[in-house]
Amino acid sequence: MADSFDRYDNESSGGGAGFMMGLLTGTVLGAGLGMLLAPKAGSELRGAIGEQARNWGNTASEQYKRASETAGQWADRGREFVDKARDAVSRGADEARSYASGTTSGSSYGSGNTGNTGGTTDFGRS
Repeated sequence: MADSFDRYDNESSGGGAGFMMGLLTGTVLGAGLGMLLAPKAGSELRGAIGEQARNWGNTASEQYKRASETAGQWADRGREFVDKARDAVSRGADEARSYASGTTSGSSYGSGNTGNTGGTTDFGRS
């Protein structure tokens, strides 16, 4: 008995979006059919349909503006992130080059000299 309830619970947990889409679709279709089947004169019906279409167009336009503004903000943040990453990689590459050449003045890595008196780095070669 508990197994069938768990299965029902798991299957119905992802159905919220599908239900809302069905509800929205049914509402739009019902409104459209109601307008078409209502006893109105043709000119009144065309006017009502045109007005509703303008309202939906305005709503869609507002949503598009909001979405494009949000996308622009995300793009700006992405560019900033890429610029910061590029700077960090550049600094790391410069530091690696200066470490490899042994000219790290003020770096925490040291001069690359391992203590031999000849002033050259041996790196374990004999």
